[in-house]
Amino acid sequence: MTTATTGTAGTAEDTEVAGLRDALGLLKDREQVAERLLASSAKHSFDPDEELDWDAPFEDGKWFWPPELVSLYGTPMWKRMSEEQRILLSRHEAAALASLGIWFEIILMQLLVRHIYDKAATSAHVRYALTEIEDECRHSKMFARLISRGGTPHYPVSRAHQNLGRLFKTISTTPGSFTATLLGEEVLDWMQRLTFPDERVQPLIRGVTRIHVVEEARHVRYAREELRRQMMTAPRWSQEFTRVTSGEFARVFSVAFVNPEVYTNVGLDRREAQAQVKASAHRRDIMQTGSKRLTDFLDDIGVLRGAGRRLWKSSGLLA
Repeated sequence: MTTATTGTAGTAEDTEVAGLRDALGLLKDREQVAERLLASSAKHSFDPDEELDWDAPFEDGKWFWPPELVSLYGTPMWKRMSEEQRILLSRHEAAALASLGIWFEIILMQLLVRHIYDKAATSAHVRYALTEIEDECRHSKMFARLISRGGTPHYPVSRAHQNLGRLFKTISTTPGSFTATLLGEEVLDWMQRLTFPDERVQPLIRGVTRIHVVEEARHVRYAREELRRQMMTAPRWSQEFTRVTSGEFARVFSVAFVNPEVYTNVGLDRREAQAQVKASAHRRDIMQTGSKRLTDFLDDIGVLRGAGRRLWKSSGLLA
């Protein structure tokens, strides 16, 4: 492992983990990873206010989210809905997911600030974290503008989940923070990778998801590399705490993923809609498929064990 030359901090920690190997291979040098991510950020970062045509009218008959990813897709209720009502539901679910994304990203920004608080500001690792915070600020503003442009309500998470988020970002350990970061990023990323090339979807939605996918790829890489390091070097109690808290966060995520108010706002019976989504084999498959790349990774590095694994299974995200 090569010691970075651009920054005096981080090298001692890198020396301590030099030669360590997990199920995925040799741990990578923290500074080298950050330098590559900084170079990518310099080449592939976007200003959504300038990149996207926010004034263009929405196109008749186009979706705001691919129909297969809409929560009710394939259910008896879906089959009774008109095409117009289905598209309206996709519009509200896109707004609900954007609202959820803002919540996650505000938590993530606070976790990143905590992570770098006692690390040297001259290191590439810290400079990249600050760059990622810049990205997340833009993403949150982009999602908020998308909600306003779509003419739907903002869909905040429930008060209980808001308070759980406040507790989590206060007590979370570093590996727990990066596990939650990946949960918040990778499932939505999988869905967005299906969305931005889909010509059935509104151009503005496709543009928003394209920007998010490109920039989030760096965030995922940063979080994955740091989580591998943390799971190799953190004390045993911290590793076990990460397993349990990540499982509980997966349960919160699976419930908060679609705000039930969307059903009321498009004229559907909320309780019946929730019951049909819960019983939907298609929806279960979508959520587990969207989570699989992440859960395979977490399994490889030792997060999905014991009580934590049982919590992940109860969330419905792990088969």
